[in-house]
Amino acid sequence: MSEPSRKNLAVEAKGLVKRFGEDVLAVDGVDLAIQANTIYALLGPNGAGKTTTINILTTLLEPTEGWAKVAGFNVLEQANEVRKSIGVTFQETILDDELTGKQALDYHARLYRMGKEERQAKIAELLALVELEEAANRQVSTYSGGMKRRLELIRGLMTEPKVLFLDEPTLGLDPQSRARIGDYIVELKEQRGMSVLLTTHYMDEAEKLSDKVAIIDHGKILIQGTPSELVEQMGADVITITGHGNQDAFVAKVNDLACCETITTGNGILQIGVDSGSRRLVEIISIANNEGYVVDDISVAKPSLGDVFLKYTGRQFRD
Repeated sequence: MSEPSRKNLAVEAKGLVKRFGEDVLAVDGVDLAIQANTIYALLGPNGAGKTTTINILTTLLEPTEGWAKVAGFNVLEQANEVRKSIGVTFQETILDDELTGKQALDYHARLYRMGKEERQAKIAELLALVELEEAANRQVSTYSGGMKRRLELIRGLMTEPKVLFLDEPTLGLDPQSRARIGDYIVELKEQRGMSVLLTTHYMDEAEKLSDKVAIIDHGKILIQGTPSELVEQMGADVITITGHGNQDAFVAKVNDLACCETITTGNGILQIGVDSGSRRLVEIISIANNEGYVVDDISVAKPSLGDVFLKYTGRQFRD
C-alpha cells in the first residue's frame, strides 16, 4: 500500500498489526493521523493494545503488518531518525536509584553525544521546569513517586524531541502530583510546540489534557474525536441503571421512547442517554416495573468521557 503524503502529522499509521505467535493479536489494523502540536490520548482497558502500539511507534517492536511514521520518518526504514526525534516515558519507572537526579539526566544526554556545555544548560533548564533544582544532587532513591515521574519526564526531554510518548505518566501518583505533571504536559505543547501521545488510566486527566482522544479495545480503534465531541454523542443526560430481571424487554421498550437518544448495555450496567434525566426517571422506572425488570440502583448525571468508554468497551474504565 502506498503511503499518503500529508503535512503536519506528528504520527501517522496505516493498518498496523502486531501478532505474538499464532494465538495473540495485540494490535489489529490500527490507523492513526495525529496532527503536530497536539495532545492525543489513547484510552483502553488493560490488554487493549495501547502499550504495544506505542512500542511499535517508538521502534521497540516491529509491526507484523502495516506501516507507521513518526515525525515524518518510517519506523522500520528510518528507525534511527525516529529515535532521534522522540522522547519516551514508560509505565514502569526506569531510574538508577544510586545516581543523583542530575547524574541521571547527564548520563542520558551523553548517550546522545551532547556536549558538556549543552548538557549542563539543558539540565538546569529542565530541572527548573519541573521544580527539582533543590533535589538535583540527591540520590534518586530519596525521591518520592511524583518526583521520580517528573525526573523521567524531563529525561525524555533532554534531546528536544518533536514527539513525546508518555505511557501512563501519572500512574499511582497522588492528585497533586498528577495535576502538576498534567500542567507540564500542557506547557510542552503550548510553549514548546511539542506533540504528545499519552495513555492514561485517569479519565479526568484525558478529558482535561487532550485535544483528541481515541478508545482502543482488542487491538482496534473503536472511536476517536475531541473529548467534547465524544461526550455530546451520549445525550444531554445519562441515566445509569443496575438491576436484574427481564432486561431485554425493558431495553426494547425504553429504546422506543422519543426521549431516548442512546442506550448502552454492558457488564450488568445500562446507560440511557436522554434529553432530560430528571423528567424521565418516573417513566423509565414505570417501564421497568411493567416489564419485570427490578432496578437495584439508578442515577442521573451529565455524560462524561467515562460514559463514552463504557458505551464502546462495555466496561467501566478501571475494570
